[in-house]
Amino acid sequence: MDKKSYQTIWRWHFYAGLIIAPFLLILAVTGSIYLFKPQIEQNLYQKYYEVNPEGEKLQATELIEKVKTLHPDAQVTSFRPGESADRSSEIGISTEDGSATVFLNPYTGKSLGELKPEDRIMNKVEEIHGELMAGTLGDRIVELVACWAIVLIVTGLFLWFPRKKDKLSGVFLPRLNKGKKIFRRDLHAVPAFWVTAGMLFLIMTGLPWSGFWGTNFQNLMTNAGAGYPPSIWTGEAPQSVVKTKEIADVPWAAENLEVPVSALEGYTPLSMNDVVSIAKREGIDPSYTVYIPQDEKGVYTLSAFPAKAQNEVTMHLDQYTGAVLADYRFDNYGIGGKIVAMGITLHTGTQFGFINQLFSLLICLGIMLVAISGFYLWLKRKPKKEMGAPKSPGILNLKYFLLVMIALGILFPLVGASLIVILLLDRLLIKKIPATKKFFGAA
Repeated sequence: MDKKSYQTIWRWHFYAGLIIAPFLLILAVTGSIYLFKPQIEQNLYQKYYEVNPEGEKLQATELIEKVKTLHPDAQVTSFRPGESADRSSEIGISTEDGSATVFLNPYTGKSLGELKPEDRIMNKVEEIHGELMAGTLGDRIVELVACWAIVLIVTGLFLWFPRKKDKLSGVFLPRLNKGKKIFRRDLHAVPAFWVTAGMLFLIMTGLPWSGFWGTNFQNLMTNAGAGYPPSIWTGEAPQSVVKTKEIADVPWAAENLEVPVSALEGYTPLSMNDVVSIAKREGIDPSYTVYIPQDEKGVYTLSAFPAKAQNEVTMHLDQYTGAVLADYRFDNYGIGGKIVAMGITLHTGTQFGFINQLFSLLICLGIMLVAISGFYLWLKRKPKKEMGAPKSPGILNLKYFLLVMIALGILFPLVGASLIVILLLDRLLIKKIPATKKFFGAA
């Protein structure tokens, strides 16, 4: 690679890193915290979660009646029996003040307390991690940052790759005896190499949740048959156009599953005791939640979203007959659904327990080190009145790199759109004004 080509790639790496590094740092920090959600929530909400087993549990309908007594004007929306003998039962309610979860001792029916979604600390962490607490705009920014991080990885590998076979120092291990300047460079480049695969994995397993790329990818998987197959329907084909994600919190692969309708309107709905019995009969993971139908055509939706992807279940029951209208499990997923499901549980650190959490934490810490060291490296090299970016002839003069960027722009449309904006700014603004041309180091 000639010097001009090297300078061009370095320039793109420089600006991409400078712009998205602060956001990557936020994602790495919040991601590190969210990895330990089970342990954190267990400690924060221990008084809500834990009970002492004493005798027989009350029936599900009795627990729901207890909540109706506490909140006579509330609408009961969900029921979670609890996955173990020492776990409380959870009942979701909706009131004029919003939604909340009531925790009950399943043996005594005593209320252990209530939590609103906005009061859960980990929900705040997840909101920052997923959308920077800025709604749709924040979601798009996070997606753009994740996609541009791939550009960082590609350009970084170009810059890191050793060009002399006999010169491997500073490639796999930092050089400690070559002075501060070299050490600062190696403190950024070497950890970046080691964290590359993990960082790319976290990006690609996080993107399916994004609002733009993730939604389009999910639709593509569904339409291609890599999402849910028609064979999961054990009753009549669905007659509604409602997606399961609109009525329940379910695994990713089941979000686009069309919700069937209950056939016998006007009859007496099943009791929650009957629904719990069906869940036991069908062998659903005990961590499941039942989402209660809110109209005469609605269905009971049972969702198990446990630690391991292989145990996921999404099931729809006719609210009058208890007929299983849809039974959708990991084995039913298409290849795309299985890959994403496994990716999600690995991404959140639940698939292999503490080892998974620890490994993902090391990746996040590596991302933090790379972001901070890169920023520090820039501060040490930055001229007083310039950005300190490498001067280069521009990406249009480097056809192979341009093709790579075009490919990334097609694969990730937000990158493509931002790439066009950057090129227009560079051509029409930065290079036209002497002051900005000098400041940004444009050739």
